[in-house]
Amino acid sequence: MIKDNNSLIDFLNAKVEEYNRPSFIKDDPICIPHLFTKKQDIEIAGFFASIFAWGGRITIINKSKELMGLMDMAPYDYVLNHKEKDLKKLLHFKHRTFNATDLLYFIEFLKFHYTNHNSLETAFAKWMKPGDENIEQGLIGFYNYFFSLEDVPQRTKKHIATPQKKSTCKRLNMFLRWMVRKDEKGVDFGIWDNIKPAQLICPVDLHVARVAKHFNLLHRKQTDWQTALELTEYLRTLDVNDPVKYDFALFGLGAVEKYY
Repeated sequence: MIKDNNSLIDFLNAKVEEYNRPSFIKDDPICIPHLFTKKQDIEIAGFFASIFAWGGRITIINKSKELMGLMDMAPYDYVLNHKEKDLKKLLHFKHRTFNATDLLYFIEFLKFHYTNHNSLETAFAKWMKPGDENIEQGLIGFYNYFFSLEDVPQRTKKHIATPQKKSTCKRLNMFLRWMVRKDEKGVDFGIWDNIKPAQLICPVDLHVARVAKHFNLLHRKQTDWQTALELTEYLRTLDVNDPVKYDFALFGLGAVEKYY
C-alpha cells in the first residue's frame, strides 16, 4: 500500500530497477536497434521501430524486423547506397497506416541527411539553443527539416509528430530516450552527446497517462504536449538529471501490469 509521497517515490524507483534491465529488451521495440552495433544502423533501426510503435508490441517488433530484412540487415548501407531497383522490394511493405509511399519518403530523407551528416542526432540537436530546458525546439525543428524535401507526400506528415500540433510526440520522445539516456543497465544506448538526458521529455501514451493520473502525478484531462511537459516536470522533482528513467516504471505499470 502506497501511503505517502516517499512511499510512492520508493515504489517508482523499484519499478525502474525492475524494468530497466536487459531482460526488458526482447519484448520491447528497443530490441530492433539492439540487433546492430554500428551507430548509424542503431539510429535508423531505432527510428523506424519507434515510428512503428503503436499497437501491439509483438506486431511492432515483427514489422520492424521485416523492414530490416528488406534492407538486408544493413539499414545504413541500404539508405546510402540503394539503387532504384533495390526500392522495388519495399513496395508491398505496410504497417497499419504506414505504407510504401511513406517508407520511400523516409528512405529519401535519411539518404539526404546521412549524405550530409554522420549522425541522426544533428537532425534534432541543431535546432536547439544552449540553455534550452527541454527538447521541444529540437522536435519542432526536426519536423520542419524532415518535411523540407521536394514533393513531400501529404499523407506522410501524420507519421511525424510535433509539439506545434499539440501532440505528446510519444514515439519521437521514446526514440530520443533510447539514443540519449546513459546508464550501465544495457537497455538505452546513450550514443548521442549533444542532447542531455535532463532535456528529454517523458513519452506519454494512454497507458502512461492512466498510471500517472492514478498516482495523481497528472491533473490535465486531455493527453497532449502540455501533458507530457506536466508529467516530466513532476519527474524532474524525483531526478533532475534523468527524469525520463521513470518511463520504465510508468510504462511497465501501464502496458505490462495494467496498474490502473
